[in-house]
Amino acid sequence: MVDLSSPNDLVLVAFLPSPKDLEIARVLGWYRIPLRSAPRVVAVDRLAFYQPATFGDEHKWRIEFVAPVTGHELTTRGQLFKENFDHPRAREEYFKLQLGPLQALPQPIPAGDWKRITFLYTTGERLLSAKTIDDLSVHDEERQVLWKALRERAEKEQQYGADHLPEFPWDPELLAFFGMRGSGALYFGDNTE
Repeated sequence: MVDLSSPNDLVLVAFLPSPKDLEIARVLGWYRIPLRSAPRVVAVDRLAFYQPATFGDEHKWRIEFVAPVTGHELTTRGQLFKENFDHPRAREEYFKLQLGPLQALPQPIPAGDWKRITFLYTTGERLLSAKTIDDLSVHDEERQVLWKALRERAEKEQQYGADHLPEFPWDPELLAFFGMRGSGALYFGDNTE
């Protein structure tokens, strides 16, 4: 059973490019996000990993694992992968999220109609009750609560000043610009390498 400390845990569903990245998370205890495509708030309680087609027919297009986030820092790709110091993106900045132990979800959460996910904010309660990834979407008043939690977390972590985070609700055109689906998901960015 996944041990979520609270139904109100802030969870970031994140794209996991390959099985190698799952091993890095499991063995080394970290996950990377390119700064240029990072979601606005990385100070979350849990990370849930979305597995694409690279995980093979048995494990593709689903979430099977979650891990507590114990901290984060800004570093470079070259510092993360010292053996690849000559990589073309070695000097690019990345968030390195430190993780606790990976935990398997009681039931994997299949993508359903969603095949390409990069980042999606949700709650611990939704994560444990979801039958498909669409069930992770927050709606109406719940969206306002999630937005408030994200805003408070960003201010606490001093990632952004209050003048950089607009009050909810946003103009619908601005929400569309940031990729918020009509179903109510808080969805951002592209984590492709």
